[in-house]
Amino acid sequence: MSLRAVIADDQSLVRTGFRMILAADGIEVVAEAINGVEAVSAVRRTRPDVVLMDIRMPQMDGLEATRQIMAGGDETRVIILTTYDLDHYVYGALTAGASGFLLKDVTPEYLVAAVRLVRSGDALLAPTITRRLIERFAPRDEMKATLHRDLSELTPRELEVLRLLATGLSNAELATRLTLSAATVKTHVARILSKLGLRDRVQAVVLAYETGLISPGGE
Repeated sequence: MSLRAVIADDQSLVRTGFRMILAADGIEVVAEAINGVEAVSAVRRTRPDVVLMDIRMPQMDGLEATRQIMAGGDETRVIILTTYDLDHYVYGALTAGASGFLLKDVTPEYLVAAVRLVRSGDALLAPTITRRLIERFAPRDEMKATLHRDLSELTPRELEVLRLLATGLSNAELATRLTLSAATVKTHVARILSKLGLRDRVQAVVLAYETGLISPGGE
């Protein structure tokens, strides 16, 4: 099954370079965009599997474009591109539904691996990096938790898994900490995502902080 991508970046050299890298690995670039308006239009027109989205573009930035794409309800995944590690826009993009982010100086091998990983339904961004973003940029609003979906649907074990997942533990580390098999942990994580209507682990980490299940700097 072929993998289809859209590249949105206002720099032609970046688009050309990424297109060549993806094409060399058999990934079809079905459209390019130079701003967020074009990116949203291209996604609606071509229905790609993955979008490589620059965060800073004219007319409409990558953050707003990501929001609009995610609001469309299709299965397209968005990877945010940035030249700055821990860019404060990235946190907004993650909360808008992006599946992760890449620095623009990413190696060709990692770029291809990232696109394929996100297409498979996994989250690109390691929970530890997500945690750093949240601790630095998440608003400290005690009242905000009441606006989020209820965590009462989760079992005590699932709440425990979510709390530990939000501290940056991998499935293997969760299995060791909880004395469970890797398969059981994977099942717990899948049920958490399903019950809370989340796309991936990145959104689970964001939600854990925003509901107050875990606080910045805490475990």
